[in-house]
Amino acid sequence: MSQYSHALWKLKQDLSGPLIGQLDAFAIHIESLGFPRQYLGRQLRVVANFSRWLKDNNVTIKNIRTRHVSLFLNTHHPEKCGTTGEHATLKRLINFLQEHGLCQQPVQQTKQSQVQKAVDDFGCYLVVERNLSPKTRIQYAPTITRFLSERFGRKKINLSRLSAADIISFIQKEASRRSIARAKVATNAMRAFIRYGIQCCDIAPNLSSAVPSVAAWTMTDIPRAISLSDVQAVLSHCPRDTLIGLRDYAILLLLARLGLRSGEIVGLTLDSIDWEAGSIFVAGKLAKSTWLPLPADVGDAISSYLLHGRPQIPDRTLFLRTMAPIGPLGAQQTIATIVNAAIKRAGVSPPTRGSHQFRHALATNLLSKGASIDDIGRILRHRHAKTTNIYTKVHVDALRALSLPWPGGVR
Repeated sequence: MSQYSHALWKLKQDLSGPLIGQLDAFAIHIESLGFPRQYLGRQLRVVANFSRWLKDNNVTIKNIRTRHVSLFLNTHHPEKCGTTGEHATLKRLINFLQEHGLCQQPVQQTKQSQVQKAVDDFGCYLVVERNLSPKTRIQYAPTITRFLSERFGRKKINLSRLSAADIISFIQKEASRRSIARAKVATNAMRAFIRYGIQCCDIAPNLSSAVPSVAAWTMTDIPRAISLSDVQAVLSHCPRDTLIGLRDYAILLLLARLGLRSGEIVGLTLDSIDWEAGSIFVAGKLAKSTWLPLPADVGDAISSYLLHGRPQIPDRTLFLRTMAPIGPLGAQQTIATIVNAAIKRAGVSPPTRGSHQFRHALATNLLSKGASIDDIGRILRHRHAKTTNIYTKVHVDALRALSLPWPGGVR
C-alpha cells in the first residue's frame, strides 16, 4: 500500500504540507471502506491538494477544522467540488484525523434551548433509570418536544404549572390529526413524561391519571399479507449472480421463512448463526430474544452470501452495504427499500410495500396448514396471545367448521 500511495503522489507534484505523514494511513483507511482503486487515487489527490493549501495558509494538523474545508473548496474550483466528491473526501479525512487524536473534536457553540434540555433529561431518564431502549427515547422525543413548545413556548419551563387541562387538550389535538397507532405513541410518551416529572421534577402526583386513552378497538383490521404466489415471484426474480442479489435474496428468505422484523434482520451478526445446531439467534422487541431453527434454504442463501457476496471487513454485522463506504445497513428502513425493489422487479401488486406483510403471510400460511395459535405466537415471538389471535379472522374455512347449522336448514 505504501508503494502504491507514493506512486499516486508523483502523478503531478510532490506532496507537501502537514498531512504528508498521514497519507499512507488514510489510504489504508479508505481502502478498508471498500473504495475501488480508481476512487482511492482520486481521494488521495484531493488530500494532497488540501495539504498544500494548509501549508500555504500556515495551518497545522492540530488546528485543522471543518471551516478550513469550506475555505479550501471555495478557493479550489468551487464549481466542481459538488460533483467530484471533494467535500465527502475531506469530511472523511477530518473524521479520520479526529478519531486518531490528530486534530481536536469540534466544540459545540450552539446554546441548548430549555425545551431541548428538558427533552434530553427525560431521554436520559428513560435509558438510565427505566432501562428502556434508546429507540424508545427517539420515539418519544418529538411528542414531548411539541407538548413543551406549545405549552411554554420560549418562556421558562415550569413543570409545576402543568394542569390536567393542558395534557388533555394536547392529547385531543394529537389524536385528531394522527392515526390511532401514532396517537397511542403520543399517550405512552405523555404517561412516561408525567411519571418522570413526578419522580424528578415538580409535577403534581394527581396528574398521573390525567392522560386520556385513545379510543381503539382490537382486532378491527385483517392483516394485509402478501400472497404465497407473490412471495414466490419475489424470490424467483431476485438475481443471485450479483453481490447485491446474494444479500437481498438471503434477506427476503428470512422475511418469508421466519417472519423476522426489519429491525431484527438489521441487528443480526456473524455470531447470530449456530451452523452446527442449524439455528439462528434473533434479538426481538422488548428484549425478547430466542434461538429459531434455520431452514435449509435460508442457511444456503446466507452461506452463499458469506462466501461470495459479503465484503471482507472486520465488522461483525451480518448484512453489509455493498457500496463504499462499506458498513452495516443502518436503519431498518433499508429492509423496506430492499423489499420495494424486489416487488417492483417481480411485477406483482401486493396489498402493501412494506416488509411486515411477509410476516403476516407466514402466520396465515401456518394457520391454514393446521398450526395452533400458540405455535404461531411462539414462532413470531408475540408477547401477548391476543396479538396472534387476529390471524384467526383470515382463516375463514376453519371458522366455518365451527359455526352451527341454521335451525330448520337452508331455505
